Amino acid sequence: MRFALAAVLLGAQSLSVFAADIPTTSSVDAVTVFLSGAEVTRLAKVKLDKGEHTIIISDVPAGAIPGSIRVEGRATGKLEISSVDTSRKLLQRAESQAADAKRKNIEDQIEQLDDQKMILQSEAQAAATQKKLIENLAELPKNSQSGSAAGIPTASDWPRILALIPQAQSDASKLALDARQKIRTIDRNIADLRAQLASLAPSKTEQTEVRIYVFAQTPVDADFTIRYQVPQAHWAPIYDARLLTGTKTEPPKLTLARRAAIVQTSGEDWTGVALKLSTARPSEGASAPTLDSQFVDYERPPKPVAAAPSSAPVQEFAKRKSTLPDRAEDNLLGAAPAPEPVPADEAVARLESAPFEATYDVPGRTTIPGNGNVKRVLLATEDIDPVLSSRSVPKFDSNAYLYAKIKIAKGSPLLPGLVYLFRDGTFVGTGDLPLLPPGEDHDLGFGVDDQVKVKHVVLEEKRGESGLISTSHVDSRNFRVNVKNLHERPIQVTILDRIPVSQNDEIKVEYTGRATPTTQNVDNKRGVIAFEAKLDPDEEKILEYGYRITWPASKSIVYGP
Repeated sequence: MRFALAAVLLGAQSLSVFAADIPTTSSVDAVTVFLSGAEVTRLAKVKLDKGEHTIIISDVPAGAIPGSIRVEGRATGKLEISSVDTSRKLLQRAESQAADAKRKNIEDQIEQLDDQKMILQSEAQAAATQKKLIENLAELPKNSQSGSAAGIPTASDWPRILALIPQAQSDASKLALDARQKIRTIDRNIADLRAQLASLAPSKTEQTEVRIYVFAQTPVDADFTIRYQVPQAHWAPIYDARLLTGTKTEPPKLTLARRAAIVQTSGEDWTGVALKLSTARPSEGASAPTLDSQFVDYERPPKPVAAAPSSAPVQEFAKRKSTLPDRAEDNLLGAAPAPEPVPADEAVARLESAPFEATYDVPGRTTIPGNGNVKRVLLATEDIDPVLSSRSVPKFDSNAYLYAKIKIAKGSPLLPGLVYLFRDGTFVGTGDLPLLPPGEDHDLGFGVDDQVKVKHVVLEEKRGESGLISTSHVDSRNFRVNVKNLHERPIQVTILDRIPVSQNDEIKVEYTGRATPTTQNVDNKRGVIAFEAKLDPDEEKILEYGYRITWPASKSIVYGP
């Protein structure tokens, strides 16, 4: 009968003497990636004879958090796990052993090419010297005297000598050019070989070695599960929002695809693993920070500092004092004894708790390399019935923008993330989704709405003074906005603007105009106003509004954000 065994990681080394060390390999079977970090599950299979054994697993990455390592086992007979030890070591990896012969071959080739390069460089130098000698020889007729001494060519010899110089110069140039071409070829070959050498697995690498001490009462086949966490991994939510705006008779539709972008640099490849994505944060603090009392009191005046004594007795005392132990010094000065040391408080990590935790099982088997490349997987898709509207801020932009109001009716909430926006099959840009619990509304922008025309006009903009005895400055501004719906169906239109907010009681701001804002202090922003209206096809609406500011004539005002 198969049964489960579990062992919690023990830091103490085992005192028993084991009969056999059994090195074995493991493979990554499953991974759960968190928003920060990941938990990896490895599997190892061994055959054990009766007696005590040490199972050595050396392919756990160095980045594994030691305190997170757990070992579980299942066997065909009675098997006890007495302890588990871990340590970081420079270990010979299996793939590096296979690469040693290739590494030695490449290194020998590089050495041979370096020798050939030195020979060619010598030939190129010799050719350059030969060419220089020929050039000097060509200059001799200019400096020779008629009736030369013995050993110096006479005038009758020079025609024959000069006929040989061009051929000699050509041979020297060809030799130098041939050497340079061969050197360039050798440099390229050496660069290629060094790139191959760099791509090979290192001869040794830092790994976490796990030693499992077991006792088998009978020969057994055992399966071991090693779980550990690595911090060099995370996933982030991304979304595809595809909007079909519909027609006069067909309502709009929106498909929201939830995806995950996964990145890991843990030092190992996750090949063909069962993948889960969790919104948990195991590396974050588990408790809220400790809050101590805070007191307030009057500031105390600084204590006067006595002048430094300069007498010889005092200097002698200071000299003696410097040689005394600290406690003896305190007794001489009459100070209270030093407090007993207390354990240092450990800083508590900042808690960022989410209102939910969800786990996504990715179907099938997935491969995620450990080189930091992004792996994207699809989590789920859902169809949403959006409500379309148009929004414009004509003071800054005369365009209207199409928005789709979405609501997540059920299921897990939407995590904050980047959303890619498509309208009627065309990519229109990107946006950001906040944390959206089920049932909460959110407006997604889908680009310029050409079927809603907005025109903004300044009707009045003047400054002056008012009053006979006590004058005041006056700033009046009035605007008109024309909005027209060219859609085939009615649409909700929102016009946004702002009215200055006074920061002083002497500055008075008065709203003017016939149009009354539908909403004031939009999104809790003081002075931001919104005009909302549902326009039928071809319907046009005119908004006239403004403001009037008055303040004392003796002062001036400024407009700021």
